[in-house]
Amino acid sequence: MNDAFPGLGTLINVATIVVGSLLGMAVGHRLPDRTRWVVTDCLGLTTLLMAGLSAFMVTDASLASAVGVGAPILIVLGSLLIGGTTGSLLRVEGRLEGLAGVIQARLARRPKLVGAQESGQGHEARERFIEGWLSASLLFCVGPLTILGSLSDGLGRGIDQLTLKAVLDGFAAMAFASSFGIGVLLSALSVAVVQGLLTLLGVLLGSILPQAHIAALTATGGLLLVGISLRLLRVREIPVGDLLPALVVAPVLTQLVVLLR
Repeated sequence: MNDAFPGLGTLINVATIVVGSLLGMAVGHRLPDRTRWVVTDCLGLTTLLMAGLSAFMVTDASLASAVGVGAPILIVLGSLLIGGTTGSLLRVEGRLEGLAGVIQARLARRPKLVGAQESGQGHEARERFIEGWLSASLLFCVGPLTILGSLSDGLGRGIDQLTLKAVLDGFAAMAFASSFGIGVLLSALSVAVVQGLLTLLGVLLGSILPQAHIAALTATGGLLLVGISLRLLRVREIPVGDLLPALVVAPVLTQLVVLLR
């Protein structure tokens, strides 16, 4: 499917997230807590499946050919260590939570906008808002469809990948919003920014990353999705926000290994 203009795929994606979030918010407060926890568990398991598919890119033939058979796992490990250390020192997770808390506090003053389940000022409402925004944003922004689809859109190769992603994200947003509320709706802005920038890079720079670099980035992103799934399943609160710099480190580290071979 050829798009009429660069960015059309992202606009469709944002629209499905908004519609899905609004539908989820409309029925979410009518569901008992036990049902909402079941929905969250389903999302956690599905996210774990998506994480496995993304992390499997560590075995991509182009990556092994570019850096050597034994290097891909070390590149992912190095990306997480360097990125995680950097993110921890910069307090990325804390800053994101602080920003989300400010936005939630302002929205909470407008009960008609945020709905009954989000209008409270308590710690539980704030945590639900933050978890919804961060989890949905990372889920929607990390993955092969985000990267490849946005770049393909910018290069004028069509929006088929982003159209597929839009359908998946719409249903996921509906399920997320039924549990987490308006924080999931805000993730549409995250998607617009991230995919918009990737599309713009595709327009300006062409194919900015070789397949090997994209594979390393996708595999690293897959492990971040594992962290999200563990949070959703209430196994462990992994500071996924602090690990976000690893997504920048992965292609850089891949290029360094290529140059040193």
